[in-house]
Amino acid sequence: MARRSGIPGSPLITRRRRGMTSPTRDRIPMTERLDWAEPFRNVHILQTLTPPEADRLLARVERIELAEGEVLFREGDPRARLLLITKGRVELTRTDAYGQVRPVVTLVRGDLLGEGILIEDSVHSTTATAVTPAELVFLHRDRLRAFLDGDHERERRMLSGLLAEVVARVDQLLFRTSGVTHAFSTGRTRTEHDLLGDGQVQAEAYFGLQTVRALANFDIGGVRLNAYPNLIKALALVKKACALANRDCGAITAEVAQAIGEAADEVIVGKLHDYFVVDVLQGGAGTSTNMNANEVLANRALELLGHEKGDYQHVHPNNHVNCSQSTNDVYPTALKLGMILSSERLIEQVEGLLDVLEAKAAEFGAVVKMGRTQLQDAVPMTLGQEFGAFAASLRQELAGLRRSRDDLRVMNLGGTAIGTGLNTPKGYRALAIEYLRQVTGLELTLAPNLIEATQDTQAFVMFSASLKSLAVKLSKICNDLRLLSSGPRAGLGEIHLPPRQPGSSIMPGKVNPVIPEVVNQVAFRVIGNDLAVVLAAEAGQLQLNVMEPVIAASILESLKILANAVLTLRHNCVEGIQADTAQCRRFVENSIGLVTALVPAIGYELSTQVAAEALRSGQSVAEVLRGRGLLTPELEARIAPERMANPE
Repeated sequence: MARRSGIPGSPLITRRRRGMTSPTRDRIPMTERLDWAEPFRNVHILQTLTPPEADRLLARVERIELAEGEVLFREGDPRARLLLITKGRVELTRTDAYGQVRPVVTLVRGDLLGEGILIEDSVHSTTATAVTPAELVFLHRDRLRAFLDGDHERERRMLSGLLAEVVARVDQLLFRTSGVTHAFSTGRTRTEHDLLGDGQVQAEAYFGLQTVRALANFDIGGVRLNAYPNLIKALALVKKACALANRDCGAITAEVAQAIGEAADEVIVGKLHDYFVVDVLQGGAGTSTNMNANEVLANRALELLGHEKGDYQHVHPNNHVNCSQSTNDVYPTALKLGMILSSERLIEQVEGLLDVLEAKAAEFGAVVKMGRTQLQDAVPMTLGQEFGAFAASLRQELAGLRRSRDDLRVMNLGGTAIGTGLNTPKGYRALAIEYLRQVTGLELTLAPNLIEATQDTQAFVMFSASLKSLAVKLSKICNDLRLLSSGPRAGLGEIHLPPRQPGSSIMPGKVNPVIPEVVNQVAFRVIGNDLAVVLAAEAGQLQLNVMEPVIAASILESLKILANAVLTLRHNCVEGIQADTAQCRRFVENSIGLVTALVPAIGYELSTQVAAEALRSGQSVAEVLRGRGLLTPELEARIAPERMANPE
């Protein structure tokens, strides 16, 4: 259970060491407790208060302790407390349209929750759960109201602080879509310098000048890095591993390495993603992506060390964050890692669809129906066998996807520009890949020939091919579902798909198979993406393939839309499929395909005559046999649909 206490006398309050001029100079590991008072004073609604007012309000702050797994608040609960994490981690999750709980972000020491307590009737849009033992301090809305005590001028000041924060956050979110056209909306800038000279960067932004240039140069598809959180996470994991390796090799100081590592940790748990803004499609073989990551991590590390953004003499995007690295080894390593991470959701969704298909196979095990080849009657089977075949087909694809994913575990990290390892200290390669194993928890290996690995993209080709193969199978299954459910009066109508939306703006009562249709279209897109990957891989020249950004864009999109398509296929279609047992039976009993079972007993020629007469007269096979005096108990048993569906 959560434990609460008042703040006075609490060990949470720690005094700054004598002579310290910056609180961040006395940095402590993220696992230790935070001095809460100064961060609380810097909350937007408190910044407008005078020091005596702030002191009186802070005296009303309380403390709470949470055990691992304990819920702090739930989605829809009133937003009644302003909370500051002083120790541990808290994960925010949200329930999606399918009832699944999805992670939003993990908050760490120093992060705030419930900042909208001044807004009446405001509720939490997420659920907050402690993922480690955690301590927080909080200010309850009731205590805040008592502090205001009808002082409208003081309340106005606090609301103005809240409004300024809302405007700043809206501005930050617009980075995701507006790109360079929105980059200076606050009007505050800082000057940075690169090869091409000086340039202006929005003062609040964690990215730097090279990212701003990329925003102007590559305003192409509007799909930015933050559309793929696992790619951003992968970049941060690689940068953290490299910082640790550089520290051990003496290439950067322990203080700088720790700051880069802590900045990377924040990105890994979902923070600062709004500042990864360059278009996924870009020239330069991924340099803009790499520099976007370098600049965000450098500027956050600067803040952690007590410096201003852009003060690169202390932590530099190239000299420190990119130390011993090149885009040509970092970018493909991060791409592979991001694809491995993103594949987990796809695999999870396919496994969920498999479970439902196998459950439907068991449910429909006794439903006898007509099998068809070339859209013509073939021989009887069960609807359960049909759905079981769907499941077996996808299981094969899942195995292939896992095999091709394993090829992505071979990295060229440490090869730098062309694979020779230029500008890396002795021992760096082995340390970098070992730290990458540690921070990811994955079995990763270093390529035996880094020159070959730096120019080769075949692992991407094979992985994309496995995604295409899965898409082809999914599309074929959806084709079958559309055919089997066609009707409702003038089609096959052997199964009924759950109705999901009205189907026509002119034809009343029409309901279309919209879920299989959208999965078909996703499959077409994935197949097209695979062709783009093949063409890009073929376009490599000499020691580098500069077309890797389109490979990244294609595969990451395929992973994302395939996972979403499989989820909607399972939840909005397959789970609700019903069999029309009577319709299936009618088709079987009226089909001339039953004559196939007669061949071993009466021969092919006589069986053909029976089939032709049944087709000409409209009689059933049994009726024709009876009319010819051929229907014996043995032949009647032979043409029993249940026996034909399970001849063994």
